[in-house]
Amino acid sequence: MFPINQVLQGDCTRVLRQLPDERVDLIVTDPPYGVRYQDRLGRTVANDDDPSRVLGAFTDMYRVLKPNSLCISFYGWGLVDDFFRAWRSAGFRPVGHIVWVKDYASRERFLRYRHEQAFLLAKGRPPLPKKPLDDIQPWVYSGNSDHPTQKAVRILTPLVEAFTQRGQLVLDPFAGSGSTLVAALITGRRYLGIELEQKYCALARERLSYLERNPVHPRAGVAGVASAGFSAPSSMALDSLFQWLSDRDYHGLARTVRSAMDGDRR
Repeated sequence: MFPINQVLQGDCTRVLRQLPDERVDLIVTDPPYGVRYQDRLGRTVANDDDPSRVLGAFTDMYRVLKPNSLCISFYGWGLVDDFFRAWRSAGFRPVGHIVWVKDYASRERFLRYRHEQAFLLAKGRPPLPKKPLDDIQPWVYSGNSDHPTQKAVRILTPLVEAFTQRGQLVLDPFAGSGSTLVAALITGRRYLGIELEQKYCALARERLSYLERNPVHPRAGVAGVASAGFSAPSSMALDSLFQWLSDRDYHGLARTVRSAMDGDRR
């Protein structure tokens, strides 16, 4: 039995081995880059000291992925040779590259770091999407409130919608705080996440549980990048609206709602 709509806690290099072949329609994942990352708050990423400890997972990712399907993997450019060896060894073939352009520099060395990137990796010959995405996308800052390398749901939903149909299964073996799984859920897909750290596993489950208890059906443009919008039912309480906005990375609007909530309580 393949687990559906769950977040499994454990090392994905071990958990994936227990899953049957060819059940997943799309993989979207952001593995550790092997750079010993530490954010301004001192938070680190598990298994980020040695890429060989995690990149072997791509062999089983390839196995559980259905034929003629895609894996989208973020990566660290400084170790791109290690990533490519792992991808090619697993059987993947690169068929595209996406760059998200930031309006700020996350770091400065020889250059100012103003982008994030991911490769589009094919198993077999996936069909072309009806509406291909631009390979240059605007970045949306998540705030990293839940995880030191948290990706915004709004940059992930276009990927899920472009390369799957409603009801299909999206896997993230390095799930973190669950943003990929949230993107799958709010676009009508099924999901499976694997996360090593208990605190992030619990947080991802909490985010998903909330959305499952409080389903919201945004208009079609909500997952778009250039025209992202939302439509919340008028019956939603302010606290539900605050959570709904936060989970979709509308942090400015969420703060406005929070201010209104605080004002009502005075």
